[in-house]
Amino acid sequence: MVTIVVVSGTGTGVGKTVVTAAMCALALDRGVNIAVVKPAQTGAGSDEPGDLAEVRRLCGELRGARLTLVEGARFPHALSPAAAARVSKRPPVDLAAIAEQATALQERHRLVLVEGAGGLLVRYDEDGATIADLALSCGADVLVVTDPGLGALNATALTLEAMAHRGLELAGLVIGSLPEDAGLVCASNLADFEMLSARPLAGVMPAGAAALDAFSFAMTARESLAPALGGVFDAAVFRAKAAAALADAAPGAS
Repeated sequence: MVTIVVVSGTGTGVGKTVVTAAMCALALDRGVNIAVVKPAQTGAGSDEPGDLAEVRRLCGELRGARLTLVEGARFPHALSPAAAARVSKRPPVDLAAIAEQATALQERHRLVLVEGAGGLLVRYDEDGATIADLALSCGADVLVVTDPGLGALNATALTLEAMAHRGLELAGLVIGSLPEDAGLVCASNLADFEMLSARPLAGVMPAGAAALDAFSFAMTARESLAPALGGVFDAAVFRAKAAAALADAAPGAS
């Protein structure tokens, strides 16, 4: 089935690129042609590697499948796409044109991922166009990547509420980077994430996954993403482990 999925986050630095790369690695292992579209790369000069270069590095050899990487625009300042274009005195990203391009890529790819910048409602132009508008225009579901720590519940709830208000379908909620020594806050939040999204978690990527070689990254992706995203992650098993960790971490636990 041909699919366009927008990978958005609850904010900046939550692990969108790592999750995007993980989905790519699993698709390539299955021999699936996949395209990744980055409408706007900010905070990188013309000679610096951006998020798409990171995706290619983590995926390694293409294993016989096609990986197409498309960058819409690049701005050197680490700002929102609209602000970065304004400061650089360059035209803003045309999200309508990007949506058309993503739709056209479906002709040669079974999966098209569109990785946003920052959160769902970050502005791409002075009229206020967002990645949510792109998702609506090309009929894409939205995969939300969130941080597991303090403050994440509010950011996740606001993102999901904004999606529901716009009629956007949730492709799943993924924890982008879970520390190995996740404490009480993270353990407590994990159960609340499933309550907010009204479904099991679609995956949990471990912190440090981006430092792995391509082979180890593919193995980690398989264990960290749910079957709907190409992996074998079992939300029920993870939930039970999180509950046990929460019980051990709670004050007064023996």
